[in-house]
Amino acid sequence: MFAVLYIADFSLNAVLRTEPQLPDWPAALLTPDRKKPTVVALNTSARALGVALHMTSAQALARCPTILLRTPQPAAEAEARAALLAVSLTLAPCIEDTGPGLCTIDLRGAPLGRVVSAATTAVEQLTPMGLPTTAGIASTPLLALYAARQLALPPAIFSSGSPDPVEGKLTESCPRRVKIIREPRAFLAPLPLATADPSPQLAEILAQWGLRTLGDLTALPRDDFIRRFGAEGRDLWHRALGGAPRPLCPITPPQQFIARFEFEHTVETLEPLLFLLRRFLDRLTLELETSQQVAAELILTLQMEDDRRHERRFRLPEPTSKVEILFRTLHTHLESLQTASAIVALDLRIEPTRPLVRQQDLYETGLRDPHGFAETLARVVAIVGSDRVGTPRFESTHRPDAIRLVPPLDVIPLPPVAPIWPEFGLALRRFRPPLPAQLHLTEQQPTYVETQRFSGSIVDLRGPWHSNGEWWQQDRAWARIEWDIALAEGGLYRLSQIDNRSDAWFIEGEYD
Repeated sequence: MFAVLYIADFSLNAVLRTEPQLPDWPAALLTPDRKKPTVVALNTSARALGVALHMTSAQALARCPTILLRTPQPAAEAEARAALLAVSLTLAPCIEDTGPGLCTIDLRGAPLGRVVSAATTAVEQLTPMGLPTTAGIASTPLLALYAARQLALPPAIFSSGSPDPVEGKLTESCPRRVKIIREPRAFLAPLPLATADPSPQLAEILAQWGLRTLGDLTALPRDDFIRRFGAEGRDLWHRALGGAPRPLCPITPPQQFIARFEFEHTVETLEPLLFLLRRFLDRLTLELETSQQVAAELILTLQMEDDRRHERRFRLPEPTSKVEILFRTLHTHLESLQTASAIVALDLRIEPTRPLVRQQDLYETGLRDPHGFAETLARVVAIVGSDRVGTPRFESTHRPDAIRLVPPLDVIPLPPVAPIWPEFGLALRRFRPPLPAQLHLTEQQPTYVETQRFSGSIVDLRGPWHSNGEWWQQDRAWARIEWDIALAEGGLYRLSQIDNRSDAWFIEGEYD
């Protein structure tokens, strides 16, 4: 059993899927000839408004002034091709890149119900990605291709003169998008002769003979027909019967997860950028899933019109392959980004890793939503700056409470077993921030203290203790004088003087 995924008007759909627009907007693809471009592909909406193939651009605009006229874009076609292959790899590991917008999957040995379900799922995945797809299922690759093409073409162009004897798998979201061929001869007989792709010379001869369908052709004596037309006639006869099972030329699944695109016109707003990034992630996450990997890091690169580049790496708090989470990470960064010039190219790369599978300890807990926490952290960084957000770390100095902020760890290690130390002295509960104090001195010793919270006479004290450091750096030098005091109304406190200034006294904390 073989399945074929087919995208009609592949070059046109590949270009349209890179632009945010209404899905039923009339559009046509022109030849790249600048002197007299003509229409080589068009969608159903354009055809319904009177636009036809081989019209010039002026004629197409005369029939439909609102039509979108586009030219082929190799970058868009490469991205669409990668999306088609990524979805196909979710069906089976053996797939063939048969042609533009055409992929053949070897499903021999799989139950028919699973084949139909897989093909339907593939069509439902590709259609929201801007690639309207049909699928054919048959005993040979060529017969499956005929079935997929018949569903893609309008009934007036590719119709049978008798009731269709085949069965199709229909769904609400993808009606008439998957067809199963159970009786090949009954299916092939009413199909037009052009289905088998005869050469123009041979097609003209057969038309003069009055042959119009594949059934008319195969009704002739086979040996006489082959003797008359030689190898060309033999190949046409073979195609008219639906071909035979053949080994596919399988592709290698991607080892790098990269998406690149060069814009035809510069981008100055956020909407088209986010639209294209979502298309990229839809494809890249499928490739990750088929390779049994998840995203550990995102690398976003924007090429500016003035040749400058903006590159940002996003280390995910937890490896994942969910599109919504990855897209939210990029969206949070881009909505606060301002560039000096317009964007001309986009590059998105995913660094993969194996999923982390670890059983937590009984009393070990983690973040309920690590990606939501990372997004909130990114929003805070955008407001206050990266130097004001992080995890505190003690600096290598004797300065009290000297800390610096470092980026949070990607993986938090298990906490070490805390040693059991015997109790030594009283515990000091620090005030954050320290309380400013007014101090009265008698013979260079504190005798009375006043703060916003309390005041009183000092009945006992210990000190002073002098400390200083980093005197070799003028902007970081420090000095302190500390006392432990007891008030008459009760209470033991730590009193400090900072930088040897007689008016800079603080209550650092209270002893239990």
